[in-house]
Amino acid sequence: MIEPNIIIQRAQECLQCEAATIESLIPRLGDNFLCVVNAIRECKGKIVVTGVGKSGHIGSKIAATLASTGTPAFFLNPLDAYHGDLGMLSKEDLVLAISYSGATEELLRFLPLIHAKQITIIGISGHDDSLLARYSDIHLNISVQREADPLNLIPTASTIATLALGDALACALMEAKHFQPSDFAKLHPGGDLGRKLLAKVEDVMFTENLPFLSPQMPMNEAIEIVTKGTLGIGIVVENANLAGIITDGDIRRAMQRLGQDFFATPVSAIMSKNPKTINKDAKIVEAGEKMNHHSIHTLVVVDDKKRVAGVIDSFSCLPGTRFYH
Repeated sequence: MIEPNIIIQRAQECLQCEAATIESLIPRLGDNFLCVVNAIRECKGKIVVTGVGKSGHIGSKIAATLASTGTPAFFLNPLDAYHGDLGMLSKEDLVLAISYSGATEELLRFLPLIHAKQITIIGISGHDDSLLARYSDIHLNISVQREADPLNLIPTASTIATLALGDALACALMEAKHFQPSDFAKLHPGGDLGRKLLAKVEDVMFTENLPFLSPQMPMNEAIEIVTKGTLGIGIVVENANLAGIITDGDIRRAMQRLGQDFFATPVSAIMSKNPKTINKDAKIVEAGEKMNHHSIHTLVVVDDKKRVAGVIDSFSCLPGTRFYH
């Protein structure tokens, strides 16, 4: 029977090896990496990722990550390229070719076909003097000291290095392109985050039983309305226009300051006269950013005529929150 401790030890050694492999990539990010980022950023076509076997599986994931973060990309198996899929490539494209050995036969047979189309090749391998490196216009070295498996045979650390480098490229490109949450939402319309970021404020705002107050109302009446509203604010309206708001904090501070006089004090003496608002047609992400910027948890929603349309709170802006309508 195998000792449980030995099993855990082997698993730990694998993770330690792979973690050390990723760490070793950090000091190697230099001029070549910047050249790759610039080449991809300036590419007027698509990024075509290619590789065979385990490298192909990793390449497919890299292509998916690039595509989902604003860089058009797809994966092409070199074997399929020999049977018609070469027609997918155009001169404006850029090929990202992956082979740890840099000597994968199926991939190397594919590269001259790419050169014939005058397409830029970025190679990723573990050897600067590999055939893939020589064929490439730019080469990224992902050499590892050893694989993570006990026999030092199975692509483990090397595939993790390739995957991590692909993620690093995607992250760097997001920075270079100023990729924003709203951009992510447009590329992920089916996901909950996408729906949340694309939805408008009017889709999630509170509209029923809003705590409306008048400026002349005494605070003893206002407190009751604010409490029933459960939003932590009172909306002060005069002549159908927003005049101000009162928050729980405003009420507590006024009670401490005014003592017994508080209850007869009119709302207008306590309210904030220039509350932060947002248009009902604004995106939810805009509402969240505005609340974060001003360190508040609630916004009064207004229409194009500045009339109160509802209230949105910070919870409504969180991914995973259900829509109220």
